[in-house]
Amino acid sequence: MRALEEVFAQTMPRDMGFDYSGMSFQERVAEQGVPPTAVFGFSLPVVFLLLAAQYESWTLPSGVLLGAPIAVLGAIGALWLARFELDVFSQIGLVMVIGLAAKNAILIVEFAKEEHQHGAPLVDAALAGARLRLRPILMTAFAFILGVLPLVISTGAGANSRRILGTTVAGGMFAATLVAIFIIPVTFYVSERFRRRPGRAAPPQTELAPISGGTDGEPSADGRVR
Repeated sequence: MRALEEVFAQTMPRDMGFDYSGMSFQERVAEQGVPPTAVFGFSLPVVFLLLAAQYESWTLPSGVLLGAPIAVLGAIGALWLARFELDVFSQIGLVMVIGLAAKNAILIVEFAKEEHQHGAPLVDAALAGARLRLRPILMTAFAFILGVLPLVISTGAGANSRRILGTTVAGGMFAATLVAIFIIPVTFYVSERFRRRPGRAAPPQTELAPISGGTDGEPSADGRVR
C-alpha cells in the first residue's frame, strides 16, 4: 500500500485521486481508530482485575502478568527473524499472546497457592507447582504451536496475513513456555513474600488470671472450680 501511494504520487497528475476497498480499506480504518498502545494499556488492567478477583489478592496477579513481557519479546523476536512488520495482524497476535502467557502462569500459581494454603512452605509450594504442572503446560503449549504451524507455512492468496499472525502467536507461546515456566515460580514466591512481609507482630493472646481461694476440685469464694 505504501509502494502504491509512492508510485501514484510520482506518476499521476495532482487532479486525480485514489481510494481503498476490501481488506485494505479495513486496515486503513483500523489505523485511524484506537491506537494499539491504548489497546494494550487497557488489556493489561482488565486481565489484572480478573486475576485479582479470582485469587482475591492484589499481589498474585502481578506474578502472573510478569510472564507476559517474555511472551511479547518472543513474539517480536519471531517477527524480526521472519522479517515481518508489526502491523495490525501481529498486534492481534500480541493481544492473544498476553492471554496465553497468563494461562501458563495460572496453571502454576493456582496449584502453588493451594499447596501453600494446605501448610506447605512457600518454597516447596512454588517448586511443587512448577514440577507437577510442567507436563500439562508443555502438552498444551506445543499442541497450540503445532496447531498454528499451518498458518506459519501457509501459501497462496492472503498467506502473508496468516503467516504474520501465526508467527507472532507461535513465537510468543514458544518463549512463554521455555522461559516463563522457570520465572513464574520465582514471581509467585516474591509476590507472596511481599504480601506477607516479616516483622508483623502476632496478635496478643489473652491469658486467664489465676483464681484464688479453694482447693483442687473445690469451689472457690466466687463459685468457680480450680
